[in-house]
Amino acid sequence: MEFIDNAFEQLEKRGFVFQTTHLEETKKALKSGPVTFYIGIDPTADDLHIGHFFGLQMARILQDCGHKCIVLVGGATALIGDPTNKTDMRKMLSKEEVARNAREISSIIKRFVRVDGDNPAIVVDNADWLKPISYIDFLRDVGVHFNVNEMLSKDLYKNRLAKGGLTFMEMGYMLMQSFDFVHLNDKFGCTLQIGGSDQWGNICGGVDLSRKMNFKDGTPRPLMMGLTCPLLTNADGIKMGKTEKGTLWVSREKTSAFEFFQHFVNCLDADVERLLRFFTKIDVEEIQKMCREDIVSAKKRMAFEVTKLVHGQEEALKAQQAAISLFENKNTTDNMPTETISLTGEVSIIDFLSSLSIIKSKSEARRLIEQGGIIIDNEKKTDLNEILNLNNKKEFIVKKGKKTFVKVQIK
Repeated sequence: MEFIDNAFEQLEKRGFVFQTTHLEETKKALKSGPVTFYIGIDPTADDLHIGHFFGLQMARILQDCGHKCIVLVGGATALIGDPTNKTDMRKMLSKEEVARNAREISSIIKRFVRVDGDNPAIVVDNADWLKPISYIDFLRDVGVHFNVNEMLSKDLYKNRLAKGGLTFMEMGYMLMQSFDFVHLNDKFGCTLQIGGSDQWGNICGGVDLSRKMNFKDGTPRPLMMGLTCPLLTNADGIKMGKTEKGTLWVSREKTSAFEFFQHFVNCLDADVERLLRFFTKIDVEEIQKMCREDIVSAKKRMAFEVTKLVHGQEEALKAQQAAISLFENKNTTDNMPTETISLTGEVSIIDFLSSLSIIKSKSEARRLIEQGGIIIDNEKKTDLNEILNLNNKKEFIVKKGKKTFVKVQIK
C-alpha cells in the first residue's frame, strides 16, 4: 500500500485533533513513515455505538494513509470498568458476558477498519496478556510506577471521588490500560495510542509508564505518544448518540437504518459541517460550499452518507426513500421503525401514546395533543379523551412533531 505522508494534516483539517502528548514528534512520525497505532474499545455491550464509530473513523484515516492499525478489545479492562466521568461505579459484568460481548464487537469492528488485503488491521484482546499475570507481579512491575496523589488529581477520577465512592478496583483501571500500551509496544512496535478526549488521562498514563519502566529497567523503547479526538457532541455541547429509545447503536437489530438516518437528518444546522468532515471523504472546501449555499440539502446528504458508512448503500437508500415517502404523506411503511405493544380493547389515546418509546410520559402525551403535535394515520389528534379500539385495528402510524415516526403493531 502506498504511504501517504499527510495523515496528521488530514486529521487536523477534519477536526479530529484535540490533544497530543507530543505534538511536533507526532507530526514528524506520521510524516516520516508507517506508524503502528492502537485504539481500545471495552466490550461493555454486545454492540458499538456512534461514539465508537467516531473513534474508528480516526483510525481508518490513519490506516488509509498506510499506518498500521491495532484495535484492542478490552476483555480484561471491561471486567473492571472505566471510571472516567462516572458518578457511580459501572455495573459489573460476568466473565461470560464480557467474553460474549468481545466476540460480538470484534466482528462489528471489521466493518469499519480493513482486516484483510493491503495493510490489514489486527484485532487483539488484552485478556490474553493481562489475565496470566499474577496480582503480586503486576503490583511490583506496574503499580510501583503510579503515584496515588497524581492519579486522584486526574479528571477521570474526579466525579467518582467527589461522590465518595471510588473503589480500589476502579483505581486499577488506569494501570491496566497503561500496561496495554507498553505491551503493544513490546510486541508490535506500537508507538501511538488514539482515542476520545475522555481517555486522555489513561493515554497519558501509558506514555508515562513507558518512560518510567525504561528508566528503571534500561529497556530501549522509542518515544510513545498519545493523540485524542474531541468527544462527539452537538453545537450545544450535548453528547451525540442518544435517541428517543436510548443509545444510537450501529447494528440494525438495535437501531434501524431508518432511525439512524432520521437521527442525523434531524440534527442542528450548526452540526452539519462538522459531521460531514467527520464521516465523509468529501473535500472540506466542498463541504463548506454545500453548507453555505443550501444547509437543508447538505444535511440530507450528510444523513445519507453517515447511514451508508454504517449500514451500507442499499440500506441508506431504503431509509432515504422511506423518509421521503413519509414526509410526502404516502402510505409506504417499509423500513420505518416499528415497535409492538401489548394493549387490547378500548384504550384511551393518552394510555396508548404513553406506552410508546417516543413518548416519555402521559403528561407529554397530553401536551403534544394540546399543541397539535400528534398525528395517527394521517389524522391530527386534538381530543384528550379520545378512545381507540385496538380490537378493530392492529397497526397504526404515529407521528410525533414534524420528524419522528413509528409504526405501532398491536400484539
